[in-house]
Amino acid sequence: MKTGRPIQVNEMKIPSIRLMAMTALLVLSAGIAAAANSPQHAVGSGPDDWWISYPDQRADGGNAVTHPDWILDTLQDRPVIIYGHKECPWCPPQEEAVKKLVGEHESEIEYFDIWVDGRDSRYVDLVNYDPNGEGQYVPFTIILTLVRDDDGRVRVGWHSAEEVTGEEWVRSYVEDAITYYDQNAGSWER
Repeated sequence: MKTGRPIQVNEMKIPSIRLMAMTALLVLSAGIAAAANSPQHAVGSGPDDWWISYPDQRADGGNAVTHPDWILDTLQDRPVIIYGHKECPWCPPQEEAVKKLVGEHESEIEYFDIWVDGRDSRYVDLVNYDPNGEGQYVPFTIILTLVRDDDGRVRVGWHSAEEVTGEEWVRSYVEDAITYYDQNAGSWER
């Protein structure tokens, strides 16, 4: 024997619709948050990747990179951006882009402004980061961070360019460097 009033179909749909809407909003929010904390560039050997060894476009692609101590020491605290240059009429736009991003992230990234004309002895170390292995041209922008290799080990990852790349390029790699560093620094064994 049934007692009470029968349940109306419309009364059942309202809570279900609300629950589905709240679930969809939660999933969407989680996806946006994950995308905001995901690097734009993967670790690999392609022209836009973060490199652990020399990239494919070099004759010695796949070989190990020798990182100088001053880079490794700095990476114990934060990612690194290096702007290698000399006096050249085409350099100022890249210098402005680099300095703008460094200013926006000054507490999160270490900046080295290195003259490649011999004024700074560290310029000889920059050849290690030439993206194509054909000699250094200016402006030369290098960004280093900590990434995971295919085996899950934390390694030094880097990317570089020998041209005026523009602010968006610099921004994408600086923000990636910070994200990768935050994800991996706690597991790095120098």
